[in-house]
Amino acid sequence: MRELQERILHEGRNLGGGILKVDSFLNHQIDPGLMGRAGAELARRLAATRPTKVLTAETSGIAPALATAAVLGVPVVFARKSPPLTMDYTIVKEECKSRTHNKMVELMVSTEYLRADERVLIIDDFLATAQTIIALARLVARVNAHLVGIGTVIEKTFERGRENARHLNVPIESLAVIVSMDDGKIIFE
Repeated sequence: MRELQERILHEGRNLGGGILKVDSFLNHQIDPGLMGRAGAELARRLAATRPTKVLTAETSGIAPALATAAVLGVPVVFARKSPPLTMDYTIVKEECKSRTHNKMVELMVSTEYLRADERVLIIDDFLATAQTIIALARLVARVNAHLVGIGTVIEKTFERGRENARHLNVPIESLAVIVSMDDGKIIFE
């Protein structure tokens, strides 16, 4: 997605160590027009998976997941990092290491909203090491639902996330694929 690449180059900041700051349009402040177009493109690329639900992790995955789910006409569920008082149904949990927070986080969903036999499409902001995506896939498996695909806004291939998630055996689509962030530069595929 050319528009996304241009935004990354003009507004993104390479913080070193493979960390890309895109807070001005994706992670802290969200450009709703860009997210709408990103969601439409992810929906177009992954429509053949025929999902009945979109799953993401709070917080940064919610905007692209919502935009994608809106185009597909299906609900979106986000895995929470802490349970609210209103979460009174059975909860399934998985842990993963957060790349940006550099610590283990717990992801949980209520079985009220993620059920057996649903066709689940995972949408997230980044595909880096794939730890969050793999934890989400484990949540899908724990409720006996079916993972049908993965979509991300930005992929950093040098962190090997696609390779780490290959065992999930589903289509993986990314809108902007970064192959290198060496020497302060951002190089796309």
